[in-house]
Amino acid sequence: MPVKVNHHLPAVKILASDNIFVMDDKRAEQQEIRVLKILVVNLMPRKMVTETQLLALLSNTPLQINVDFLYMATHQSKNIRQNHLDTFYKSFDEIKDEFYDGMIVTGAPVENLAFEAVDYWQELSTVFDWSRLHVYSTLHICWGAQAGLYARYGIPKHALTQKLWGIYHQTVENPKHVLFRGFDDDFVAPHSRCTTTYASELPHDFEVLSCGERSGLAIAVKKNLREVYSFGHLEYDRMTLDFEYQRDKAIFGENIMPDNYFPNDDSTQKPRMNWASAASLFFSNWLNYAVYQDTPYDLRDLAKYEYFNL
Repeated sequence: MPVKVNHHLPAVKILASDNIFVMDDKRAEQQEIRVLKILVVNLMPRKMVTETQLLALLSNTPLQINVDFLYMATHQSKNIRQNHLDTFYKSFDEIKDEFYDGMIVTGAPVENLAFEAVDYWQELSTVFDWSRLHVYSTLHICWGAQAGLYARYGIPKHALTQKLWGIYHQTVENPKHVLFRGFDDDFVAPHSRCTTTYASELPHDFEVLSCGERSGLAIAVKKNLREVYSFGHLEYDRMTLDFEYQRDKAIFGENIMPDNYFPNDDSTQKPRMNWASAASLFFSNWLNYAVYQDTPYDLRDLAKYEYFNL
């Protein structure tokens, strides 16, 4: 079912070519149903790629979704034209009086910096504070997960001895949890990071839902599902790690293969795509059980609900 976006967004044409239905704003205006409002805080440098990846996953549900994209006004993007941001994105000042059923905070290639050294850290921290009264459930991804835990609870990230990079097995710790309905006992997911978060440092009202022998803590949630933290990249498409591999080899002269990615560790071969079903199911479960089932019909009532623990 459809995700509603500006009909000129380049990702719409790409998804249509893959037979993925994205409803444009003109058609959506003719429907008389309560759509879900999702805010995507896109911190990734290749914004158009991330837009396409996330919209493909959000569209795989029987729900109509209105998606807004947010950029950091305090950061000068180097990999996207300002015209794209002006046309398809909003600044925090433009959305600060809005309310959303859900929010997605992407990763960002800044994990080797201290959080406070990131040029848009203060702005992002403001978004996290704002979300407590304006967003029902937030899905944090990779560095976005580490940033959320640090901003909200002061939980630090820890440097790894070597980069965690590739496709890794993860276990389902609680098969009965709503976010893992339909999952097998284990699955694989892409990871690409130099830092990690320790499960032992999570607040008492959190639950670890997935971890791996190599990946460590993979997915954790606040028990009321208002906050979901995924430290991998289930949203990655088949060729994302290949792009990162080719980029790093060209820039740094490194030839470090992502683990369990290229067949026979041969970068000339097409990478295996073996996490798509898990990604689709995870995002669908988040939209259904963490967002749709509990969000108040009138989003202005968000601040009135006792279970927000405010």
